[in-house]
Amino acid sequence: MKIVQHRKIFFTLSAILFALSLFSIFTYGFNLGIDFKGGTITEVSFAGERPTKETVEEEMLPLELGGFSVRPSGESNYIIRTRELSLEEGQKLVGVLGSPKVERQNTVGPIAGVELRDKASKAIALTILMIVLFITFAFRKVSQSVFTAKSGTPPKAVASWKYGLATIVALLHDILIPVGVFVFLGRFYGLEIDLLFVSGLLAILGYSVHDTIVVFDRVRENLRLNDEAKKDEEFEITVGKSVAQTFVRSINTSLTLLITLIALYFVGSGATKDFALLLTIGVIVGTYSSIFVASPLLVSFYKLATKVK
Repeated sequence: MKIVQHRKIFFTLSAILFALSLFSIFTYGFNLGIDFKGGTITEVSFAGERPTKETVEEEMLPLELGGFSVRPSGESNYIIRTRELSLEEGQKLVGVLGSPKVERQNTVGPIAGVELRDKASKAIALTILMIVLFITFAFRKVSQSVFTAKSGTPPKAVASWKYGLATIVALLHDILIPVGVFVFLGRFYGLEIDLLFVSGLLAILGYSVHDTIVVFDRVRENLRLNDEAKKDEEFEITVGKSVAQTFVRSINTSLTLLITLIALYFVGSGATKDFALLLTIGVIVGTYSSIFVASPLLVSFYKLATKVK
């Protein structure tokens, strides 16, 4: 398949996106939400007509609360994020808004925020580690199942651990690019990194590795069929054929999920809007990496190993 033949083009595109994401992360930094840096989140609902967001922000300015964010939720609610407020400050906030109904007013201290941030990082790292170990184990015999009828040379495949290595590269690709996009949006549009964002990243990891395993499993199956038929087929051709066989399936699965996520973004509540946007970006990037990055990487690993030998 031409995707494998022209893999350098896709590797270059991924490298550019990867570099831009790193530039965004190190230049702008994370716009952490209350979950991580501490503060107070207040959700209020209005019985009558809900005032505009601009009106709420203007009413809050005299309180001198520092940086804050106001986001609509549903048809009558607003979610307000501020620094940590005292009981008196919380009452004043509700008062200047016309004493709407307080649905919730929760405070997260900075110590709890740091603890949550550490746990979130460990959760992502542990998830990646377990995924890689599983793939390495699942494909442990794949390099032993290839027959080379003509030349009698060693098996034309890559070692099983390299399937795990290709997965690591694909997962880093699928995580860093959405993170870079959200850091950029956080810098210019106020999007925040919170626990829901971490949940979204874990969901992206799961989706991405699932899509990658489907292609890898087809590669393994085709290698087994070549072995049974005593067929001497180049590893590059086998991988290209496997990608072609799973291409339509991957695209259709992704489109089905994207339709749902786009509907959630435009019709869902404000609380899930950023989550839906993150998953949408992640599904697009994950589908791209499973087809254009992970599988072609196997061919590059094979050619590199052949040159070394």
